[in-house]
Amino acid sequence: MASSDVPMTDATVQTIDATPQADQHISHDGKEYTTIKEGLAHILVPHDIPTSTDPRLSKEEHAKQQVFYNPIQQFNRDLTVLAIKTFGLDSIQRKLKKHEQFKQKRERTRQRIQAERAAGDTTNRGNGETEAPTTDESLSKKRKLVVANGEEGAVHPKRQKTLDKYGAAEQEEEEGGDDQDDATGANGGRTPWRPSFRILDALSATGLRALRFAKEVPFATAVTANDMSQNAVDSIKLNVKHNKLEETVTAKTGNAIAYMYSYCDKKGYDVIDLDPYGTAAPFIDSAIQAINDDGLLCVTCTDSAIFASHGYLEKTYSQYGGLPFKGEPCHEGGLRLVLHAIATSAGRYGMAIEPLLSLSIDYYIRVFVRVRKAPTDVKLLAGKTMLVYHCESGCGAWTTQFLARNKVLKNKNGDPMYKHGFAQGPSADQHCEHCGHKTHLSGPMYGGPLHNVGFIERVLAQLNEVDKQTYATTDRIEGMLHTALEEITFGTKLDKSNGGKTQALDPLIPKSDPAEVDHHPFFIIPSSVAKIVHCSAPPLAAMRGALRHAGFRVTMSHCKPGSIKTDASWKDIWHIMLEWVRQRAPLKNLPKAGSPGAAILAKSNATGYTKTPTADIAPAQVPADPAPEAQSNGENSGDGSATTPAKDLPAYLNTKFEVNFDEKLGKDHDRGKYVRYQLAPRENWGPMSRAK
Repeated sequence: MASSDVPMTDATVQTIDATPQADQHISHDGKEYTTIKEGLAHILVPHDIPTSTDPRLSKEEHAKQQVFYNPIQQFNRDLTVLAIKTFGLDSIQRKLKKHEQFKQKRERTRQRIQAERAAGDTTNRGNGETEAPTTDESLSKKRKLVVANGEEGAVHPKRQKTLDKYGAAEQEEEEGGDDQDDATGANGGRTPWRPSFRILDALSATGLRALRFAKEVPFATAVTANDMSQNAVDSIKLNVKHNKLEETVTAKTGNAIAYMYSYCDKKGYDVIDLDPYGTAAPFIDSAIQAINDDGLLCVTCTDSAIFASHGYLEKTYSQYGGLPFKGEPCHEGGLRLVLHAIATSAGRYGMAIEPLLSLSIDYYIRVFVRVRKAPTDVKLLAGKTMLVYHCESGCGAWTTQFLARNKVLKNKNGDPMYKHGFAQGPSADQHCEHCGHKTHLSGPMYGGPLHNVGFIERVLAQLNEVDKQTYATTDRIEGMLHTALEEITFGTKLDKSNGGKTQALDPLIPKSDPAEVDHHPFFIIPSSVAKIVHCSAPPLAAMRGALRHAGFRVTMSHCKPGSIKTDASWKDIWHIMLEWVRQRAPLKNLPKAGSPGAAILAKSNATGYTKTPTADIAPAQVPADPAPEAQSNGENSGDGSATTPAKDLPAYLNTKFEVNFDEKLGKDHDRGKYVRYQLAPRENWGPMSRAK
């Protein structure tokens, strides 16, 4: 029986001041509520609203509940809390180090000033003057007067600037800045200095995210929950009181954009979370104004009909400054459009972004971006911004075109420096080189890496210690993060020891190369590629094995099951597919003349290759042939692929490597069993109507 169906009695009803528990009945100001627990936080839902945390709740009941609690988004909230904790450990460590450096510098300055004061007193006594002891403030004023009169023993004007700067730092310290000294406690003792860590939940609704941040991020010093609706803010205040977080969480009523712009000229937040209904584009510029240097920006966009569809491309451009990618990898293109919008907005203010984690989840996308004040890195942005020439009406191939070039040079000290120039273009013809159909433009969009390897590893390390009852979506988080890690590294950095668990690492997140670009940004689906040439689809293991046998790196994308992400070019992919047709899946009916498949098949009659290594083929790319007897008889080689006598074989556009569909090579038995892709738990899974 649902908690909302439990009859209310005097014995079961408690006040708002009661200790929070799940399925608790609360009475406050003549209204009755039921408590829902997520993570370590509890929120109050009116008693006549369904309170199931089961994501399989019917669409009608879910529509009633979603204004107060949306179980579909628990994965988003769990992942966000873990990401903020990971980033926060890095931020706190940097602040502590900076504070220690400040204290050491201040102590050296204090000692130097005391030595100068002592030298000045000695000079004055040598002139026969007798001075009464003076305070630091009066002594500073007297020295300025001495300088003005040009008297002996005066402080040099340049040195006086240093003294004034030191005095200003001391004053800032006394006013309670981040670099203040240990404070005096109530009993006269010294309280250790604690770095601030402030979080803004800009579009808070019931305040569930803000409550979880305050409860589950132990070093959070202040959390602000903002919403424009007064009813929502009243609900936030009620939930804050019930969770006993009045000292940490502050509820604000107002427009999120106006509120964030109010931090243009003052210290802002270390973390800003933007989770609107629909697009986050209107909030990005103001969020850049309110975020501190080296802060974390968490952005959700649920308007997949805009960023991942070609039906409203004019709307896509007005929101994100680029045109959408059409085809299977459209959601990955959406990720890059959102990152492009954030990067260009930040670049106007000399801020550079570094994507730490960028995920396409269910019907929305979620990105975690580190924002730094780094004008030098901003100069690299044009060289990391790309256009995409996409043959979406033909074979589906694409070519990327970066807007500029970042050329690495050496300065006189031998350190790397960058020279920025125009890129040579265009990188593709008006018609596709493979099938001859017209190509269309997508972008501009972000062309750098989507993830930071060090960040993902540190979030995974946290999962070894978290309580699975608190973080109910741990299995899915672990699976998606492992897939994202393989996606960015092509599986080369995975530690197979310790049962696949990530070891605890230093909290400092390594900075990725700000000039790195992703030359192979999108995945392919073998079944979709097979449709072009009208053949049966190769198994994933066979396709992966053929690519690896040819020396290419292969992994999967987190965006879609059955995907293949590789550094092979489309020319190499079509060469492998035509070999699949020749070796394993002969065509029963040829594609129609003029179709993309017919054009690609016609190109396989180009210059062939031989199975024996030649000067044009690296020996590492061509494995040793089977025994001569097996070759002459045309026997099977043992790995499932038929051998062919050594002779010239058809090659696609002069592509010279042998194709071996080695399914054993294509399987990763040590990848571990993870929940990499979640199935929709009910029909019509996706965003509901906007709350009234």
